[in-house]
Amino acid sequence: MVTIGDGFAPSRERFETVCSFLGGGDAAGLTHAELEARLTVDLREVVRQLYQDHLDLRAAREQRCSAVIGTAEVHHGAVEAGHTRPLSTVFGEVAVTRLAYRHRGEDNLYPADGALNLPDERHSHGLRELAGIEASRGSFEEAQAAIGRATGVKVGKRQVEALASRSAVDFEGFYEQAAHASTEVSELVVLSADGKGIVMRSDALRAATAKAAASSTSKLKTRLSKGEKRNRKRMAEVGAVYDATPVVRSPTDIIGRDEEAPRPPAPKATNKWLTASVAEDAASVIGKIFDEAERRDPTHERTWVALVDGARHQIDCIVAEAKGRQVEVTIVCDFVHVLEYLWKAAWSFFPEGDPAAEAFVAEKALAVLGGEASTVAASIRRKATRLGLEPRARENADRCADYLLAKRDYLNYPRALEHGWPIATGVIEGACRHLVKDRLDLTGSRWGLEGAESILKLRALRANGDWDDYWSYHLRQEQRRVHESRYLNAVLPTAA
Repeated sequence: MVTIGDGFAPSRERFETVCSFLGGGDAAGLTHAELEARLTVDLREVVRQLYQDHLDLRAAREQRCSAVIGTAEVHHGAVEAGHTRPLSTVFGEVAVTRLAYRHRGEDNLYPADGALNLPDERHSHGLRELAGIEASRGSFEEAQAAIGRATGVKVGKRQVEALASRSAVDFEGFYEQAAHASTEVSELVVLSADGKGIVMRSDALRAATAKAAASSTSKLKTRLSKGEKRNRKRMAEVGAVYDATPVVRSPTDIIGRDEEAPRPPAPKATNKWLTASVAEDAASVIGKIFDEAERRDPTHERTWVALVDGARHQIDCIVAEAKGRQVEVTIVCDFVHVLEYLWKAAWSFFPEGDPAAEAFVAEKALAVLGGEASTVAASIRRKATRLGLEPRARENADRCADYLLAKRDYLNYPRALEHGWPIATGVIEGACRHLVKDRLDLTGSRWGLEGAESILKLRALRANGDWDDYWSYHLRQEQRRVHESRYLNAVLPTAA
């Protein structure tokens, strides 16, 4: 049997070389920055050699397993020593030597690989994790550079993208098994969803968008002409679930009060959970936010509120999910969207910058908050007719009235304020900006479907504060997927 003294001699030799250098005259003439640079490289190599020596020691001590049976119930009885595979780690390249268990016509089995939980690919799980973190922060080129700075290991851009994709494969499974701490029944469960476009490569567009892109013609070769629109985007659906303590308010707490008077705070979002997908449609993502809501409130004892921007398809999906799960969900349209429509209507009646427009919007907004959306819609139409506005001039006024009437069932702000519910979609809008725009909308970026989907998942994990727990789960799943799945009854063989 190899002893520790024998096994780690190469590591000690490298360490002694570093010590000799530091004690010599060459090191004495270096600045602290030059010493840092030199030691970073030298000590990385010492640690890499320690890693290699440990792996060699394990190989020397590996004992033969009594029975190695694959999933096809075939006994791998022939054992061959000296099978080696490379492993690129955060310390550098090492070689893993182990016993191979063979049977004619079957793939070799390596129980020692399972004990080490080695990845299928050349790069270690440590490099995979680094790639996942860095690629979710910035471009793949920046991730490549960050990995090089942190480890001294050169990883290609395509390899970084592939490693990041592998990092995200257990996102759904992780949240399906996640448990939540108990929350007071008085706490609200708030759900929200929205969409954000991502510029995609042509092969990653949805069928309808790809068809429109193929049929469109451009007058100019190098840029879009006025009025032309390139069909380049695929919609990413973003979902959010959070808890909130109700805060009762009145319409004047929202708008119209003297700025110096104190206002009660809006309900504060806590325990935020985000998800996003560019591969799945809105119905699927909304189904996932309902899954998360049910993990928080499996018996449906709490009050559920869904905040939307008014998109009909999202509302229909929420209604369908609520009905299918037999849970009562109150849908509330974002009040900020209402304000935007009211401001657009105001410019049908007032010159740009006219202070009277502000008074008009405040008056109508208070009326909507008081539950008079239909009355406000009618008054805006009457005003446009009374002023004799031409169709083009009154277009925004009519659009505002149409919106208020179409969404009036979801503009019950008196009930929302009385019960202390939130009435704005700031959380989901912030999520769209953080998960999608800040990373996937970088200038010049064009995404493939798998790459964009992986980055969305990784950014959601980090935003949710779940990275460490997820990574432990991911490594357990890798053990099952890569190793245990190759053996009968998914049990790794052990030495006799």
